[in-house]
Amino acid sequence: MDYKDYYKILGVDKKASEKDMKKAYRKLARQYHPDVNPGNPDAEAKFKEVNEAYEVLSDKEKRQKYDELGANWKQYDQWQKAGGNTQGQPFGSGQSGFGSRQPGQSGSPYRTVTADEMEDLFGGNGGCSDFFSQFFGGASGGSSRQYQQRPRKGQDLEHTVDITLEEAFDGAARRIQMGTNGTSRTIEAKIPPGVKDGSRIKMAGQGGIGAAGGPSGDLYLVTQIKSNSRFERNGDDLSTMLSVPLTTAVLGGEIDVLTINGTKVKLKIPAETQNGKKIRLQGKGMPKLRRNDEKGDLYADVRVVLPEKLSDSERKLFEKLADLRKN
Repeated sequence: MDYKDYYKILGVDKKASEKDMKKAYRKLARQYHPDVNPGNPDAEAKFKEVNEAYEVLSDKEKRQKYDELGANWKQYDQWQKAGGNTQGQPFGSGQSGFGSRQPGQSGSPYRTVTADEMEDLFGGNGGCSDFFSQFFGGASGGSSRQYQQRPRKGQDLEHTVDITLEEAFDGAARRIQMGTNGTSRTIEAKIPPGVKDGSRIKMAGQGGIGAAGGPSGDLYLVTQIKSNSRFERNGDDLSTMLSVPLTTAVLGGEIDVLTINGTKVKLKIPAETQNGKKIRLQGKGMPKLRRNDEKGDLYADVRVVLPEKLSDSERKLFEKLADLRKN
C-alpha cells in the first residue's frame, strides 16, 4: 500500500498534541461517518482513511515509529512480524484497543470506535449504524455486540443568499429550493431589515433530516450584499457623493439628497463649504438588525461642481473676483 501522510489526512501539524488530534479526528469522523453520508462511497473511503490515521497517531509507540521511519514504517512492521523483533509484541498487534490483524492477512487495520466514543463524537445521539457495526466488527476488545442506531439530529446546513442594499434596508423574501437525502423541498425564507454582509439567519428545523426519528438540523442563511453604485456602507452608516454647484458651496443654500429608501430630504449647505466636506444626516442610514426603530446615519460627501462654458459676463465676474482676492 502506498505511503499515506497521516498528519495531512487529519489536517494537523506534526507537533500536534493528543488533544488537537482528537479534536481533528472527531470533526472528520462526524463529517464522513456513513450514517451522515448514506450511499456515498467517497465518504466511506475517507472515513476509513481517517480512522486508520488516528489509529496510528493516537498510539504513542506507533506514532513514534511512524515519525522516525516515515514511508518505511509499514515495511518495518512486516520485518518485525517476520522475526526481526524478538522482544515484545509486534508493532500493530492491536493491543491498545484497536482491531488486530492476524499474521498473513493483507490490508491495513482500522480503528474500532467504541460505543462510548460514538457517544462522544455525536453528542449523546450517536449509536452505531448497521454499516458501522458490520464493518468494524463490534466494540473494542473483540466483542460481537451490535448497537441499535439511536435518534440523531440532522446536519446543520448553510445557504448563501444574494441581496441588494435596498433589500437589506427594507427586508426581503426568498424561495429556496433545498435537496437533502434524496428529497426536494421549497422553503419560504424571510430576510430581516438591517442584515450585513455575512449575517447568519437561523431557520430552525429546516436543515438536514434527522436519523432514526431524530429532529431535523437547522438551516443558516448567510447574506451576501451586492455593491451599490450610489451608496457605500460602513456598519449601519451610509455615505453618498453629493454634487454641489460652486455658487451654493460659496454662498450656502439647500440641496436635495436622495436616501437609500428613495425619498429626498433637504440638506442645508453652509456658506464656504469646502470640497470633500462630509455632512451628516442623522438617522438616514441603515436600520439596525433586530432594532429597526434605530438607524445609522447618512454622510453626504460634498463634491463642488465648477461651472462650464462660461458666458462673457460670468468670465468678467470671475476676473473681478480674482482681482479682489489679490488685495
